[in-house]
Amino acid sequence: MSQRPLGAQLSHMLKDRGVTHIFGIPGVHNQEMYRGIEEAGLIHILARHEQGAGFMADGYARASGKPGVAYVITGPGLCNIMTPLGQAYSDSVPVLCISSCLDETAATRGQLHQMKDQQAAAATVCDWSETAHSAKAAYTLIDRALAEFRHQRKRPKSVVVPIAQLEEQAARPPKALPTSHSILRADNIFPLKDMLATASKPLFIFGGGVRDTDWVNAVLNATKAASFTTYAGRGLVDADAPLHFGSMLARPSSAQVLAEADLVIAVGTELSECDIWRDALGHDCPLVRVDIDPEVLADRHRAEIVYRYDGDAFLEDLHSLDIGRETSDWDADKTAKTRANWRAELMAERPGIVPVADALREALPPKTMIYSDMTQFAYAAKEVWDMDAPGHWHHPSGFGTLGYALPAAIGGAIARPGKPTLCIIGDYGLQYTIMELATAVELNLPLPIILWDNGKLGEIEDSMIRAQIAPNAVVQQNPDFLKLAEAYGAYAIGPQTMSEFQQAVRDALDADRPTLIRITPDLAS
Repeated sequence: MSQRPLGAQLSHMLKDRGVTHIFGIPGVHNQEMYRGIEEAGLIHILARHEQGAGFMADGYARASGKPGVAYVITGPGLCNIMTPLGQAYSDSVPVLCISSCLDETAATRGQLHQMKDQQAAAATVCDWSETAHSAKAAYTLIDRALAEFRHQRKRPKSVVVPIAQLEEQAARPPKALPTSHSILRADNIFPLKDMLATASKPLFIFGGGVRDTDWVNAVLNATKAASFTTYAGRGLVDADAPLHFGSMLARPSSAQVLAEADLVIAVGTELSECDIWRDALGHDCPLVRVDIDPEVLADRHRAEIVYRYDGDAFLEDLHSLDIGRETSDWDADKTAKTRANWRAELMAERPGIVPVADALREALPPKTMIYSDMTQFAYAAKEVWDMDAPGHWHHPSGFGTLGYALPAAIGGAIARPGKPTLCIIGDYGLQYTIMELATAVELNLPLPIILWDNGKLGEIEDSMIRAQIAPNAVVQQNPDFLKLAEAYGAYAIGPQTMSEFQQAVRDALDADRPTLIRITPDLAS
């Protein structure tokens, strides 16, 4: 059919460009977008709230490497998905939100779902937000979004389409653009060879902008450099690498380690507040920054040398410069001792969590994909959990949204059928999006949901105490989470011992539906 309503054509266009799943909730305003879903062969995932749809699209994108696409209605639908869009912006996730909007708002008031400026609202949390006033504009904007996902830093986009435009007959979308991927390279990194040759204690920091473990470890082996990863970079460096300090940049005394270095090279990381939790790294030597985002290269760290460069391509090209050396002044025994001291610090700060995290790690099969929420269990585990592959632990960094983990894990499980996926969430965060448990049950997802239930906002309570504020409004009345999960049709269990906990996780990965596994701080006692 050369002519269809535009809403139907959009689904056909997305299918033609490789999209397989749509996350969303239909309504009278966006129903034309649903006319073409089945005809185009797309799979629609019905969320229980637009926030859940956005997080599912986010989790799907992180797991699949493809854009996550969401359909939402005018006004409140767009407002509800703005939190996930803000999280996707913070974490560089390719999410495309397509929403309906009213045809006219300036001269008419009191319309269903009316808001003052939907395009502008979405622009506050997206890379860009545009309104398509014609079929040609809608097609162009979607192709622009998909092209930018491939060739630029991945950040969410919003396309807003008036209802009358969705209903209007439209010609078939144009053919898909070429899907080649560009690799950003700088002109000359040869000076780094001399810098590495003369440095006695070089140190690399690897972030989520790097994915190729082979080049990471080849460069480290050649240069005899020490290394850190950010939380997002875990899994890049071999866990048993003798000069690897792990993902503990947020430890205050990591600044002392950085002060020992005489060359620091940070690749694919913002070195943001959420990476280091202090104003400055602590180095007193040249800093080299490598990133695809010019904003990162000009940030507060004021690097002496900057390269706008794809992280993996940079490491490959750097290794080709023959940067091998026999020794460095870093000491493997001292590195191991430092990591052990940091682990002990963490266990003292967050008693009871590390042993449970260790037990959970032992129970999981290789390359389990993990989605965590804003919860103390995740904060501690991220520091001591050496991942076996990069890009397999996803956390709502930056924007820091409660309720992220459950719907995001659902999206991740959809993207990787037959592969293990795990959700880690706290008792407060779960109540933000627990309704999405119904979607997981509906899809028969074998998803373990580890619920860390300490009966309060523990992190906020601790922060108030440190600030000498009497803890207030941090203890809540929780429901019976096991009965609540069962009411949704999920399995539920409250293990009382570590061995029971580990078995519950293994059983949940083989189940025919999600399993809520409630644990408390008493588990480690």
